[in-house]
Amino acid sequence: MSIPNIRNALEQALASISPAIDIVHENGERYEPQEGVPYCEAYLMLAEPSNPTVGEHFYQERGILQVNLQYPPLAGTLACAQQAELIRALFKRGAAFTDGGVTVQIDRTAEIGAGDQVEGRWKQIVRVRWHADIFTS
Repeated sequence: MSIPNIRNALEQALASISPAIDIVHENGERYEPQEGVPYCEAYLMLAEPSNPTVGEHFYQERGILQVNLQYPPLAGTLACAQQAELIRALFKRGAAFTDGGVTVQIDRTAEIGAGDQVEGRWKQIVRVRWHADIFTS
């Protein structure tokens, strides 16, 4: 049951950022954006597991935490860029987050993509690459 622990570790870390913004979780309650209020969408995207050793008692889960920042129209790009930088600072290369005995390690500096107007909001995507060592018995 490592994937729920990975999700919890990363989403709890994301929620710790100050100033906080609303987080829309995958398959969570329906979220209605409030006029003038920023929010973000968090997606855990799993990649192919790695098997760096011979044997059946160890593997690595790998993937990306994608955070879609959604900011109100005509508010400019500064606040969104600042939030992206806060995410990058929290999920810096080498950082580790733990839940339920599973430690998630950040592999690379977070990628901050170009922003774009999407459905009336300014959207900017931040991608955090991670891995977790999983030991089985």
